Amino acid sequence: MEGFKVVIVGGGSSHTPGIIQSLIANLDRFPLKKLVLYDIDPDRLELVDTLCGSLIAKLDPECVYFTTTDPEKAYTDIDFAFAQIRQGGMEMREKDEKISLEFGVVGQETCGPGGMAYGLRSIPGVFQVIDDVRKYAPEAWIINYSNPAAIVAEATRRKYNNYKILNICDMPVAIMLSFAKMLGLEKYNDVDPVYFGLNHFGWWTHLYDKSGVDRMPELKEKIMKFGLAASHDKHHSDPSWRHTWENFKEILTDFPEYLPNTYLQYYLYAKESAEDMDPNYTRANMVMDGREKDMIEQAKLIRESGGKKEANLNLFNAFGDFIVDVACSIAYNNADRYLVIVENKGCIPQMPYDAMVEVPCYLRKWGPEPVTIGNIPQFQLGMMMQQVSSEKLIVDAYFEHSYQKALEAFTMNKTVPSAKVARKILDKMIEANKGYWPELH
Repeated sequence: MEGFKVVIVGGGSSHTPGIIQSLIANLDRFPLKKLVLYDIDPDRLELVDTLCGSLIAKLDPECVYFTTTDPEKAYTDIDFAFAQIRQGGMEMREKDEKISLEFGVVGQETCGPGGMAYGLRSIPGVFQVIDDVRKYAPEAWIINYSNPAAIVAEATRRKYNNYKILNICDMPVAIMLSFAKMLGLEKYNDVDPVYFGLNHFGWWTHLYDKSGVDRMPELKEKIMKFGLAASHDKHHSDPSWRHTWENFKEILTDFPEYLPNTYLQYYLYAKESAEDMDPNYTRANMVMDGREKDMIEQAKLIRESGGKKEANLNLFNAFGDFIVDVACSIAYNNADRYLVIVENKGCIPQMPYDAMVEVPCYLRKWGPEPVTIGNIPQFQLGMMMQQVSSEKLIVDAYFEHSYQKALEAFTMNKTVPSAKVARKILDKMIEANKGYWPELH
């Protein structure tokens, strides 16, 4: 059997069943010769392995499948590593969110101080994955989903020049699925987007259907009338996400030129967003009480039934299709067009040449080829320059072990009201992240 050899890094994640589900659904165009789940936590691996038993049974009998905590076994002889690690788990995410909110600042996993705290934890973890993959499979492609994607992408650019590393995010895909459904289309890639920004920080300027018609004016009208329809998976349709979809109309009312990425709510309405959040019960708590609990309960029922009961995997499928689509485009040199995170290199001329931007790219066997966006309006440019500066400074802080750079990064971020607040949050984050962050001097 000819096919691809894939390892899912962070195989114990609650997103893994969704990725496996998409791999199984696409075996005709992306056949598998080997599928490995790798994680540093054997209990989480066992949990996901139990949940996915009925799916794994659908693999070709000749396909090698196993789970492992050994990097050598995981990475030897692979074509693709799909990486989705979370350094410090949900417990550290909860601290990121609650420390920020203690000072009246947005508590969110990828935005503001929480995102920067998570970034300083993620960088060494992602570097370890890349070093291990390069050691055992030097030419394998690493498709990195690990958050916070913007900070991670800037760090991997500096250390590895992003050779055979592609940083991607499913949020634009989830939003485009909503757009497509509102336009009477089926799939997120039934529309070709023109989009520019940074990760979790961007704008759609056009949405072309397959006949080449720009459906943006029609879509704006529908959103202003009915609001944005929520995305169609469980991950993006629980109460906190529903609130996010509702805020979309508010952003569009204030800034009607382009359609925004939903995460812009945290920057445009930082004060109101923080006030809306419960400092004692954050998004991390919702995830732990939601999909994490679901996984554990379903795995228990499967074990008790002796494997007869099947998991309801629709609970987990947030981004599997996107990662498979991206891998196919690279593997077959399809040059399909997707929104991914790449080095600017002039595609937005006013932005730094080495900024990691999120734009449409044609994905080839040798990597992404970005579409030229051209100059962007002053408002979006100003916001992006502030945000990219904050992200670059936090990566400086990592490489230089610099407290000063970390303070500048926190102060620069649009969610933080003053340098005094930035210092208080940073000092508390340093305490909470002992053992995860480099020591800052």
